[in-house]
Amino acid sequence: MKKILIANRGEIAIRVMKTAKRMGIKTVAIYSTADRNSPHVKFADEAVLIGEAPSNQSYLLGDKIIEVAKSMNVDAIHPGYGFLSENAHFAEACEANNIIFIGPKSKAIKIMGSKLAAKEAVKHYDIPMVPGIDEAITDVDKAQAIAKKIGFPILIKASAGGGGKGMRVVEKASELDSQMKRAISEATSAFGDGSVFIEKYVGSPRHIEIQVMADTYGNTIHLFERECSIQRRHQKVIEEAPSSVLTPELRSKMGEAAIKVAQACDYVGAGTVEFLLDEHLNFYFLEMNTRLQVEHPVTELITNTDLVELQIRVARGEALPIKQNDLKINGHALELRVYAEDPLNDFLPSVGNLEVYRLPVGDNIRVDNGFEEGMDIPIYYDPMLAKLITYGATREEAIEEMLNAIGHYHIEGIETTLPFGTFVFEHEAFRSGNFDTHFVKKYFSPESIKTRYEEEAHIAALVAIKQYLEDQKIVRIPNSN
Repeated sequence: MKKILIANRGEIAIRVMKTAKRMGIKTVAIYSTADRNSPHVKFADEAVLIGEAPSNQSYLLGDKIIEVAKSMNVDAIHPGYGFLSENAHFAEACEANNIIFIGPKSKAIKIMGSKLAAKEAVKHYDIPMVPGIDEAITDVDKAQAIAKKIGFPILIKASAGGGGKGMRVVEKASELDSQMKRAISEATSAFGDGSVFIEKYVGSPRHIEIQVMADTYGNTIHLFERECSIQRRHQKVIEEAPSSVLTPELRSKMGEAAIKVAQACDYVGAGTVEFLLDEHLNFYFLEMNTRLQVEHPVTELITNTDLVELQIRVARGEALPIKQNDLKINGHALELRVYAEDPLNDFLPSVGNLEVYRLPVGDNIRVDNGFEEGMDIPIYYDPMLAKLITYGATREEAIEEMLNAIGHYHIEGIETTLPFGTFVFEHEAFRSGNFDTHFVKKYFSPESIKTRYEEEAHIAALVAIKQYLEDQKIVRIPNSN
């Protein structure tokens, strides 16, 4: 494998290129007109304009990307995450054109791409699943009958997708009709498939995922868990490894379950098996993501591995160089996704120019970054600028390192999730480990950040006045009377 095309953009494209270059592999970037001056274009050995700014005219053009790969004599394509990373047709097209797809086979992508097919594949492996139905429906009357059987509250989920689209929590029967229609409409719009399924809603869930890696020689390992419970709109913002609530016994059970899920679809490469964990530490299979995850760096830091390197090695036909017994958890890692979003305005995207963009540096600080000072934030793609990752010997050390890093991350021109990160990492519920996926709903409000801003401004004003008085060396003149 001498040359890899990275079918992605931003921080993940650079992340993959860094490992490829270290392995002596040449890299090819693709870019849209909006990304012409992006860092990932400059970082690659070669770069090709793929199309116009909208992703359906550039980064989603699978056939065009393969034509570029062939013209550049590329051996393999790494899809990153998002875009074509979980597109079975694209994986098949790579195979048909003698280009290695650095990811699982299309069969595994297809099975795990449908939540219902995934549940069907793993149900013979004695893996716990949330009570619900094993068929996709669009009929409201049928939904009422199912909900009555498993009991409210229930969760309606789109069968064909994720990311919180087509997902609705229904507390009582009178809400089911309207929520079903909304979920179906949203799922149809997002995925072209309005079918949904229904399962029991777990009241105080934690979102725990297990990183797995498998080769073509029958070896499958897990690299422990990631805690991904701090979310907004069902999407992750903060992740950590390991989880603060898993016991060694539970970690082992969940790891074994994740390996069984991977084996159920003959999985090859890096994948993530997601579970819900209830307040009694019962876990339930949720889904499998057949790609590298955004939050993979926290796993890399606590296991001292390079997951992209393992992906490449497996893709070029090598056996995994590590066994399960070789892996141990070392220390603690945290990740904050630095989004161009305004936490004071319901996390809506914040577009504009990065007038100031300076990254924190330090021995235990890692920034997987895709932007640089002076760039405009494109409106066409996910608004993530970078991932801020910190490491510590303990969870407490990692948190303090994170707060320090946020304090030295300087951005002007747009709003970001950095202040939200500070709020979370300073909050007692997070620091104690006593939180679930409802953290934002329970504790966060724009006023909490506004209050902090006001307090900091007040302190800054007092410090400025004190400094001014000292600088002026004001001496009180005694009254002559």
